[in-house]
Amino acid sequence: MVEKVYVTYTDQILNDFKPNLMIAIGGGGYVPARILRSFLKKPGSPNIPIQAIGLSLYESLGTDSQVEQPGTKVTRTQWLDLSSLEMANLIGKNVLIVDEVDDTRTTLEYAVKELEKDVATAAKQAGRAGESTNFSIFVLHNKDKQKKGRLSEDMMKSGMYLAAVTVGDVWINYPWEATDIEEHDKMAENQAAQ
Repeated sequence: MVEKVYVTYTDQILNDFKPNLMIAIGGGGYVPARILRSFLKKPGSPNIPIQAIGLSLYESLGTDSQVEQPGTKVTRTQWLDLSSLEMANLIGKNVLIVDEVDDTRTTLEYAVKELEKDVATAAKQAGRAGESTNFSIFVLHNKDKQKKGRLSEDMMKSGMYLAAVTVGDVWINYPWEATDIEEHDKMAENQAAQ
């Protein structure tokens, strides 16, 4: 049986990211990105814009050219329009990709690679190829387990990847997923008392 862990809104942690823009991976990244925006807001400065991308991860019967690992497929369900202002806004910026959990890392790998590729294409089309876009990642929970996806060693060693908490391979119940928040908080209290 998979162990379940309940977290509350007061468990969320933030350190030193200074993004110009956030990209929330839907559906789990929406709430953490919105919370981060509040914590990152500096008095007198504008809110950090949040863009959303949607990805689906599922087991496939064969290999997929989009992802290096056979048996897992990531598909775009919502993405930034390459020709739009939202893609041009990423060029030359510090972009923070936000998700709730880093489980297999497949989704994060796909998001980073595809965003890097699309921003490079948009920069070239806009005559801004010399501008460097920096991507970093924030997840609430990193599961301490073998990962199928990979992030660059540079990203991992340079502090461009941050997990608020590293946990075992447990099922995490977030408050925004609860249909009964009072019951959810009781379960979290009971767990903390044990």
